[in-house]
Amino acid sequence: MENTNKSESQAYIFIGRSGCGKGTQVELFKKELGEKTGLETIHVETGSLLRDFTKNNGSYSAERTGEVIYTGGLMPEAMVIYLWMRKVVENFTGKENLIFDGAPRKINEAILLDGALNFYGIKKYKVIYINVSKEWATERLLARQRKDDSVEGINKRMEWFDNEVMKSIEFFQVDQHGEFIEVNGEQSIEDVHKELMSKVKIG
Repeated sequence: MENTNKSESQAYIFIGRSGCGKGTQVELFKKELGEKTGLETIHVETGSLLRDFTKNNGSYSAERTGEVIYTGGLMPEAMVIYLWMRKVVENFTGKENLIFDGAPRKINEAILLDGALNFYGIKKYKVIYINVSKEWATERLLARQRKDDSVEGINKRMEWFDNEVMKSIEFFQVDQHGEFIEVNGEQSIEDVHKELMSKVKIG
């Protein structure tokens, strides 16, 4: 049964391949969102939550998380869901906007996030898919010359996106609780932001 209580808050889920410029677009969007709504924004960014967890918690779970990140492994869904839900539970009062960045990655996470937003009475969340080709993203990642951006590592991330994250995208494309918005990421930063804002109606 759906939650019939409605929140004035809105939730935005950003999805895109590694190298699509999602982080930059989230920051630009978050700034404009705050200016237009006057509400605080809770930014749930999976990568930073995982890194912070390894630094600020001396538990065995934190130690294992650090090992998985260091070796380039994939975190289990349960840990990812725990971290981003803990941030929401501890900070969300029903009066803030929510931005999810880097979550969900897998179909089970998408289903659980959908249920969590319904629990909090979010009217109709928006899923913003910054779409770029595998070739475009690979070229961009190689150009930035980071140590973790080896050809092999990039190829694994692209394969992961195609095999796992696309299932979440397909879920959101037909989910009645969310509005799916696709943006062409193969443009300048300014043009991507302009297209994004023209398609995402704030308020």
